[in-house]
Amino acid sequence: MPPDISLVTLILLCLTALAAGWVDAVVGGGGLLLLPALLVGLPHVPAAYVLGTNKSTAIVGTTAAAVTYVRRAPFDVRTGLRIGLAAMAGSLGGAFFAAGIDSAVLRPLIMAVLLAVLVFVLVRPAFGTAPGPAEPVTRARMAAAILIAGLGIGFYDGLIGPGTGAFLIVALAAVLHMDLVASSATAKVVNVCTNVGALTMFAIQGTVLWQLGALLASFNLVGGLVGARMALKKGAGFVRGVLVVVVVALLGKLAYDQWLAG
Repeated sequence: MPPDISLVTLILLCLTALAAGWVDAVVGGGGLLLLPALLVGLPHVPAAYVLGTNKSTAIVGTTAAAVTYVRRAPFDVRTGLRIGLAAMAGSLGGAFFAAGIDSAVLRPLIMAVLLAVLVFVLVRPAFGTAPGPAEPVTRARMAAAILIAGLGIGFYDGLIGPGTGAFLIVALAAVLHMDLVASSATAKVVNVCTNVGALTMFAIQGTVLWQLGALLASFNLVGGLVGARMALKKGAGFVRGVLVVVVVALLGKLAYDQWLAG
């Protein structure tokens, strides 16, 4: 636990971890909340420790959501494991290179990702709400899914991370033509694999604040369980609106810290 963290900051981080678990389970992208919050709340902590601590938190909520989805939603085990193993390898590589990133570089990268996700969600009103047609998976589309959703997004998750869940849902729905529920379930399993790979590398490098991560993980767990159940019952329309509001707020805060804060 960082010695200079205030009680107010700690409470806000716990609440953000709770919200991140909920959002990640429903529509993906919980890291869009938690990682920027950690960057804001721990401004003097090296970026590698922020990334490692974020992974130690996210893996708990993502695993809980994955278990809930797999038990209650359509899920192809073979497809999930093939993409998941590729994603684990990609995230190991990404996390290895993440050690060289500093906060001054990371903040603009997170802002770019936030902006890209915001634009995508705004121009695609049906994102997270409308299912797509179910079709047989060809070898070519499976290879593309392994390359894009596995190695590609896995590497991104290990290197930076925010938005991985949302990117996986979009990629799986687009490449494999899954409906929303199936792509969400598969994305959660693949995301667990990316978290395992990245967290393994961060742990080896010793860049995880385990006490803080464990505390935030308990809140993320509750959010993930509640969010997964809500997604299976009500869909993601409401969360889409919440996500837009929160992303705009985080963009504003990070932009202020980058260019206006003294």
